[in-house]
Amino acid sequence: MAPMRLYTRTGDQGNTGLVDGSRIEKDHVRIASYGTVDELNSILALCIDSLKTNTFSLAPQCLQWILAIQNDLFTIGSELATPYEARWDGMTSITLEDITILEKLIDFCQSQVPSLKEFVLPGGTLSNCYFHVARTVCRRAERTIISLSKIEKINANIIPYINRLSDLLFALSRIALIMSTQKEFYWSKLSGVRSLSLPEGF
Repeated sequence: MAPMRLYTRTGDQGNTGLVDGSRIEKDHVRIASYGTVDELNSILALCIDSLKTNTFSLAPQCLQWILAIQNDLFTIGSELATPYEARWDGMTSITLEDITILEKLIDFCQSQVPSLKEFVLPGGTLSNCYFHVARTVCRRAERTIISLSKIEKINANIIPYINRLSDLLFALSRIALIMSTQKEFYWSKLSGVRSLSLPEGF
């Protein structure tokens, strides 16, 4: 197999190639959709790295889950980079089974931590912070994919998968914090900047 070149110069005019060989502008919503999925995948690498140094009991399992999800995100990126009419028999795709598995992981995570009765703020451990960043990027990916689905046909399982994934990332943020014996930060409408005691003469 010939080495893959890192640059081709074919995109220097602001367009790029899709899986079927067709070319579109780099600011097209299709490119934004799988570009945001790629961004999410990169942030999950930070989640993985933080889990490697975390000592809570479920950290090794969570690490395995995130590695599996990274592979799914690569699949989703490939699907989004392929016009629906150019799909082929045997193409790797996200399925309803994948969504069901995410739901089972969410249910398991929820069973391991206290029921949530208040809104929580990000923070407490590095893993918690990374999972919250991943969650927000996942939501942005979902919004962008929905925009694409309004103008192009896509695999109908992708949006539910991304939706469940954002819920799982939130659940993992709580797991990473609570199982590290750290307290959650709760939102309070009384604790905004108006509640601060400012230095005299500020």
